[in-house]
Amino acid sequence: MTTMMIARLAAEGGVGVETVRFYQRRGLLDTPERPEGSGGRGGIRRYGPEDLRRLRFVRSAQSAGFTLEQIRELLALDATDDRARARELASERLLALDAQIAHLESARTALRRLAEECGSGSAGPCPILSAFDGGQV
Repeated sequence: MTTMMIARLAAEGGVGVETVRFYQRRGLLDTPERPEGSGGRGGIRRYGPEDLRRLRFVRSAQSAGFTLEQIRELLALDATDDRARARELASERLLALDAQIAHLESARTALRRLAEECGSGSAGPCPILSAFDGGQV
């Protein structure tokens, strides 16, 4: 792969240009130096395959629910091959996901019950609307 400008890097990484710049400001992606002179490169920053790999890593880690700070640590661990710490971060994330799943399952159960009550044909206000109005769900 040849070098690319930021717009192509962003497109191939599945993000917008501003997201790339945000990651650069947060220290998750390097900002290449502008080349000197006005030759064929015209002072435009160029990105390579390693930049794209790192961008995809950040996006994948975000999809798994890691915070930007945790992603920064994972990137540092990638350079040191510290498997124990990487495993610890993954375990912490799994615990957080389990808690989220338990919360969502509880919400699903409550909403299912309310939907059944709403469909029972009984008189009075809709139990779904009443529950949301009272902050019970």
